[in-house]
Amino acid sequence: MELSLDELRALTGWAAACAARVLPLIPDDPRPASAIAAAREFASGGPRTKALRTAAWDALAAAGELADPAASAAARAAVGAAGAAYLHPLESPHQVKHIVGPAQQAALARELSGGDAEAEVRWALDQAPPEVSEILRRFPPGKPGRTRLGDLHRRLETALRA
Repeated sequence: MELSLDELRALTGWAAACAARVLPLIPDDPRPASAIAAAREFASGGPRTKALRTAAWDALAAAGELADPAASAAARAAVGAAGAAYLHPLESPHQVKHIVGPAQQAALARELSGGDAEAEVRWALDQAPPEVSEILRRFPPGKPGRTRLGDLHRRLETALRA
């Protein structure tokens, strides 16, 4: 399987847009915002650099340090946005988590903050460029768990594959 840089840029741009919607849920920690900015730079034509990967790791550290579950989920959405640039072209169900993860985590963050996860999912689906569905269809079905996060994964994956 091959994934072109243009496809990865489209996926990363969508992932960054999803994550940016819940960024206001993260108080006083610049690391998730930096990850989203790095993802947007790649999506706009910038190179995949060590700085992009480092920004993802820094946002992951923030997610683990944030006490508020909504803020932690929002930070994980930022991690996924920066990590989307590094999606592996392996025919593995695990890779599907990397495709839907930023939108999935954003929807969870919205719900945990008292908002509407389904509205967040609808927004993400409406904004997904065709490349996201085209990439997803190359992978075998994902294996989401039986948690709320798994429910959101199934909703996104099913709609994007349709």
